[in-house]
Amino acid sequence: MNTEKHVVTGAFGLSGRYIAQRLLSQGAVVETLTNTRPPLDKTGADAFGGRVKAHPLNFTDAAALARSLEGAAVLYNTYWVRFDHKRFTHDQAVHNTFTLFKAAKRAGVRRIVHVSITNPDSASDLPYFRGKAQIEEFLHGLGVGHTILRPAVLFGDNAILLNNIAWMLRWFPVFGIFGDGRYRIEPIHVDDLAALAVEQGARTEPSLTIDAKGVESYEYGELVRTIGKAIGHERDLISISPQLGYALGWLFGAIKGDVVITKEEIQGLMAGLLATDSPPNGPTKLSEWLAANANVLGRTYQNELKRR
Repeated sequence: MNTEKHVVTGAFGLSGRYIAQRLLSQGAVVETLTNTRPPLDKTGADAFGGRVKAHPLNFTDAAALARSLEGAAVLYNTYWVRFDHKRFTHDQAVHNTFTLFKAAKRAGVRRIVHVSITNPDSASDLPYFRGKAQIEEFLHGLGVGHTILRPAVLFGDNAILLNNIAWMLRWFPVFGIFGDGRYRIEPIHVDDLAALAVEQGARTEPSLTIDAKGVESYEYGELVRTIGKAIGHERDLISISPQLGYALGWLFGAIKGDVVITKEEIQGLMAGLLATDSPPNGPTKLSEWLAANANVLGRTYQNELKRR
């Protein structure tokens, strides 16, 4: 039985919620730093049953962050932003995370488990991958024991990417693939990532870095075909330029009030940055999950900006 206090950033979001659920199942005291409301079950009640105490995720008040973290054994950090926006930027997210980690050290947190990304690079032209590398470098120098988990893409529940691919396959007669679609992508189920995170929260090594990936690896075009076949909407895949793909995504995003895809995301995908040579450590097979969830996947569009 784990009765320690654990703090999860974004426990009412996707990956943070699964981490919190696993910690609660072990008997841990779970609190969260967040600016959103708790998830609701089918009856409209708090899905956590009031067991997760929430504190504001206020990066302008480092002292309050530290007070929220006092007595915590482990901080699990899932905070990040997917793209630059007028309300948030990657640079802000980097400095906000520095503030959070310094507050954790000030509060005496024993270990930090941080969710990063595959192939971070501080010299990258892509702000997502560059920012994640800057955070990793800062964490290495912080003087707090830590584990860095590097997933590429999550699937399960209402994870955005695969759901919205399925949504488009349901609604459009063809599907555009950037270039030849041969670049690889290695999804991991969100609960497998959560299991890794909780396991690493109990470790005592000074620092560990782990690529988090599922047992099935796909070329992007192959992934889209697999989703289409599973949901009964196989479509012709047409090769389009990254420029045209971005323009179409921008137009569709304007209609939906969302950011569907960015130029940087297309570049990272086509550069193969969502795959590694590391062995898999997430046991859930995407193919089996697709078969079990085919009836619901992609029925509704998942809007990133509305989630925020």
